[in-house]
Amino acid sequence: MRIRIVDAFTDRPFTGNPAGVLLLGPEGFPDDSRLQQIAAELNLSETAFAHPLPPGGAADWALRWFTPATEVDMCGHATLATAHVLHTTAVASGTVRFTARCGILTSTARPDGSLTLDFPTAPLTPEATPGWLAAALGAEPVSVHDTGPHTGDLLVELADEAAVRGLTPDFAALAAHSRRGIIATAAATGSGYDFVSRGFFPAVGIDEDPVTGSAHTALAPFWSARLGRDDLTGLQASARSGLVRTVLRGDRTLLTGDAVTVLDGELLVTL
Repeated sequence: MRIRIVDAFTDRPFTGNPAGVLLLGPEGFPDDSRLQQIAAELNLSETAFAHPLPPGGAADWALRWFTPATEVDMCGHATLATAHVLHTTAVASGTVRFTARCGILTSTARPDGSLTLDFPTAPLTPEATPGWLAAALGAEPVSVHDTGPHTGDLLVELADEAAVRGLTPDFAALAAHSRRGIIATAAATGSGYDFVSRGFFPAVGIDEDPVTGSAHTALAPFWSARLGRDDLTGLQASARSGLVRTVLRGDRTLLTGDAVTVLDGELLVTL
């Protein structure tokens, strides 16, 4: 069984967010315990598993994502990585439809080699700032929003880009209080992007995610409302860093990025 590691939301190796990708046969997914073991062995933010579906249905591939600790309902970067593998190995072309826990997702190849994902827009709900949040995050929030059922994150606006970049969270405290994670964000002061973010997900085994595609389904409507534009670029300011281009289309958000395969090997265990 081929296994690949793909750096997503970047055009350079060893940046962006690495994801494991395993394309399975049409017989479907093996036991959940085996999928979780493989994801734990790779120890990446997410590992994606996909298998082809019979023609004529609503989707072409079934897709699941696992962190080293658990399965998740939505993942952007590992979907981008899966689509990249499908296109670069000539398994698929044009638009690919995936069925996942969060519904039908699509990926479309662009002439410049990048890929555009079509994901559901997160329904943002303003919340009062929880009493534990400032101390756990290490900064005073300006506003807080719940991102809805698919991700279950808190979107936390901070005063400025420097505050986001300077965060040193208490991960144990975040894990104790969050469902999936915390997305910290602020308007850009640098050039080449409109907003900056960082994503912390210790509750699902990821202290800091390098580039979180799914978080941008919440960041896109949040910043589009404030900046007055539907087409934006977000920089996730982790140590690896990555750019996500977003286009808000009502209840859908388009996420565009590049990807690079950095490892192509063989899984020497029985699924």
